[in-house]
Amino acid sequence: MPKIIRQGKFIYIAQIYILQVHLNKLECHGKVHLFMMKTICFRRHICFLNSVKMEDSESQLLADEEQTPEPLLSSLDIFLFSLIAGLLIYWFFFRKKTEPVPEIKPFTPTSFIEKMKKTNRNIVVFYGSQTGTAEEFANRLAKDAQRYGMKGVAADPEEYDLSELSRLKEIPNSMAVFCMATYGEGDPTDNAQEFYDWMQGTDDDLEGVNFAVFGLGNKTYEHFNATGKYTDKRLAELGGKRVFDLGLGDDDINLEEDFISWKEQFWPAVCELFGVEATGEDSSIRQFELVVHNDINMNQVYTGEMGRLKSFQTQKPPFDSKNPFLATVTGNRKLNKGGNRHLMHIELDITDSKIRYDSGDHVAVYPTNDAAVVNGIGERLGVDLDTVISLKNLDEESNKKHPFPCPTTYRTALTHYLDINNMPRTNVLYELAQYASDPQEQENMRKMASASPEGKALYQSWVLDSERNILAILEDLPSLNPPIDHLCELLPRLQARYYSIASSSKVYPTSIHICAVVIEYTTKTERVFKGVATNWLKNKEVTDNGHKLTVPMYVRRSQFRLPFKPSNPIIMIGPGTGIAPFMGFIRERAWQKEQGKEAGETILYFGCRHKNEDFLYQQELEEFERAGVLTQLNVAFSRDQEHKIYVQHLLKKNKEQLWKLIHSNNAHIYVCGDARNMARDVHTAFYEIAEEVGGLTHTQAVDYFKKLMTKGRYSQDVWS
Repeated sequence: MPKIIRQGKFIYIAQIYILQVHLNKLECHGKVHLFMMKTICFRRHICFLNSVKMEDSESQLLADEEQTPEPLLSSLDIFLFSLIAGLLIYWFFFRKKTEPVPEIKPFTPTSFIEKMKKTNRNIVVFYGSQTGTAEEFANRLAKDAQRYGMKGVAADPEEYDLSELSRLKEIPNSMAVFCMATYGEGDPTDNAQEFYDWMQGTDDDLEGVNFAVFGLGNKTYEHFNATGKYTDKRLAELGGKRVFDLGLGDDDINLEEDFISWKEQFWPAVCELFGVEATGEDSSIRQFELVVHNDINMNQVYTGEMGRLKSFQTQKPPFDSKNPFLATVTGNRKLNKGGNRHLMHIELDITDSKIRYDSGDHVAVYPTNDAAVVNGIGERLGVDLDTVISLKNLDEESNKKHPFPCPTTYRTALTHYLDINNMPRTNVLYELAQYASDPQEQENMRKMASASPEGKALYQSWVLDSERNILAILEDLPSLNPPIDHLCELLPRLQARYYSIASSSKVYPTSIHICAVVIEYTTKTERVFKGVATNWLKNKEVTDNGHKLTVPMYVRRSQFRLPFKPSNPIIMIGPGTGIAPFMGFIRERAWQKEQGKEAGETILYFGCRHKNEDFLYQQELEEFERAGVLTQLNVAFSRDQEHKIYVQHLLKKNKEQLWKLIHSNNAHIYVCGDARNMARDVHTAFYEIAEEVGGLTHTQAVDYFKKLMTKGRYSQDVWS
């Protein structure tokens, strides 16, 4: 083979080797670069093959002609090597570097003892709060301490090491107060779970530690104030000194009144213990100071985000209460065919969110307040709602720097962060009373905030029974003109609303469904009360002039679960919108059958007013029954006949079958809906079935179903 061909082969092999090395490096960098390099390889390969094909003829030609020395590299070679060099320079110097993943440092609880010593505090008020009420009560108690010559601080137990509780006696005249809400089936709230676990497992000696507990619960639930009761009992067992009796607040009647009555007796007991007297300080004590931002970059201003600034513009998982996902509304239809109510089915798209859910979980949504109410407050107080402000905590050592994300505008605060629709609590009236110029209006406001029987009755009738929100109060008390920043400081946070998910992730892995009824009615003052979340959801059309509407949401896990074995029978009782989780259960049972799994009996008891008006999901349910997915579809139409018929009546009608399924076939029972009446009546119906068919006494029947609850075979998802 002539020398020139051998040189060409050598150059070709060397080029291919170099290119292959850099191909390997570029594999993970980008398709464009990879394509360019492979193109070069292909070009060189074709050139070489052509040279091989011409080898014989060229050899003859070269043998006949006197050859002059040729350069080692052709112009094509120089071009290709220049291109490769350029790519290498780009790769090493100009390509976008992979951003290092920031190291996530584990959260280390703070020492509340050292903090109390540093800030000269002697009262710490811990709160276990799910909806914000217990936190609000804790802040009020901490603030009250100043009126009694003490210094208090409200604290989230999740942020502190509660194993230090035994050290509290190091601080003179100190005590710990616990405002503990009960959540779910007698469970502690999410932020109190670690403290609850610590109490269960510790044997620390709390001798010398003063404590008091106020529990927040609802008597319509079976495990009324279970967390508050356990906290009070356990702290005493560990040697703590109970300064005042356990307070049991009942949200089914009047939680605010229960709290006021308890704390009116609590503080005198504390003063007696520590040998101090009330200072008589009744004036308003501000916790936050107003900062107005006249010249600020609007990119630094919160516009409704729950945690991270601009989190709605740049969404990053994981999504939770501080970082909700903006789910696009892909479905919004009215479920009922008649009547004066609006029952709706909403579908949310969670594609690319990495959110996972199971049938029975809850979806939490963050609604916004009615713009008409927001504007009404601004107009009534004569305020420019677009002023950018911050409310800064006067206590620099506090973990809570602001009452809501700041800086922001008054409009954003009233729209996204503050509860302006519900009736204000007595502490708000007390603090605002100083801004009423009419002596009679001021006196009535202070009276309603007192613990006197007359004041309680006035608050009950004028605020609660009349359902006056803060705008209605401002309208009906003409002389009341509070600074809007103080009003924003006092109003509680607008909370997320929870709905039982009405879909199955096995069937709809990228979609979450909601079933809800819109709340709207006329109050005693002839004002129209509108539920914040349901009216907000109702107006979330699938498309709004081409703009896709979104809902900030996240998923909260639940214990409301289908049996582990699909062959176990299930009995579902869910009238009205209580059917929501069962639509997910039924669809999952259909999916299980499609997968060839043996699905047990699937029985539904549903109730509504009229068959032709509000038989929710009628078509789907009847199709499931025809397909054999639903073994039985039992529907109680309460108002289609002279005597009302409810789901509990249908249970009693099928008592023999139900008892056999429960007692002999390991059936699981699920109840969803109203806790105040329906859930209790269903309980009673099952007790009677156990007595009449099973031959149990009433006491035995109650114990029987309590054991089913303990085993997870009787589950409830109820609300009041």
